[in-house]
Amino acid sequence: MTAKIDINALPTRTGTGYPPPHDGPCRQREIKSLGDKVGLTQFGVNLVRLKPGVWTGQRHWHTVEDEFVWVTEGEVVLTTDDGEEIFRTGDCIGFPAGVENAHHFRNESDTDAVLLTVGTRSLEDECHYPDIDLFAKAGRYADPSVFVHKDGTSYSKG
Repeated sequence: MTAKIDINALPTRTGTGYPPPHDGPCRQREIKSLGDKVGLTQFGVNLVRLKPGVWTGQRHWHTVEDEFVWVTEGEVVLTTDDGEEIFRTGDCIGFPAGVENAHHFRNESDTDAVLLTVGTRSLEDECHYPDIDLFAKAGRYADPSVFVHKDGTSYSKG
């Protein structure tokens, strides 16, 4: 039998793999990988903590990955191509793969917000960022070389 996950004992990963300057709003994003702890391989499950002013990521959409987000604590602003909407504790939403409606969450409140995120894990997924000069090629997002300019050129390491 798999042991119950002790969330408080999990390591916290802070920041993002985005190259500068696109990493700025997400540098203080904190992630606890729940799914990794129990060996899930087909989808990721994470707790994401956003301090005031922090974003989940740049606005984006995925080619082959589904995403689901549930606000478990606090308040965030969801921005999509359709505009902005406030999400509070208990609110949730899904983003189907291949739907070109870029999205992200921002914490504009005075207190931390926590989101449970669930998403497909696919090495074939590509990610589009319509607001900035960034594109994620197929591969693992943990590998910084996945992120390139929209014309395909690499970000210089610096």
